[in-house]
Amino acid sequence: QVFSHHCPFLMGPIECLADVVTPDTDIQVTLSIFELASAAGIPCEVDPALVNVLAGSKTDGSSPEEDYKVACLLLVFVAVSLPLLASDPASLYNTEMDGYNNNIHCLAKAIIHVSAALFTVHNKNIETHLKEFLLVRAAGG
Repeated sequence: QVFSHHCPFLMGPIECLADVVTPDTDIQVTLSIFELASAAGIPCEVDPALVNVLAGSKTDGSSPEEDYKVACLLLVFVAVSLPLLASDPASLYNTEMDGYNNNIHCLAKAIIHVSAALFTVHNKNIETHLKEFLLVRAAGG
């Protein structure tokens, strides 16, 4: 906010660029815009730093299809594990901390950000995969 107040001529174009990004925009253009926006402190749908780390951590000898399957299986694992995590005694709200002892209150945001980065790396539709995640979770319990 301070930067926007003192340098609106600089922040305005960056904010406009971030607003123009659509799911149809080329992935490299999207990541470049999000990298610029993140550097300026503007929140983005996909964290470009996380995408770069995940893209750079691909294992040798594995195919892109295998990596994509692993990303999908990770979401299935998380969906199936949610009831177990919710029943954990550490998942009780702690009024002194104003949160949960095991930080389960951060889980939704983590799932969204990691999923967005994983499926951006594989150039897949993020929204479709998150809907599938919810369907798996609903069917499992």
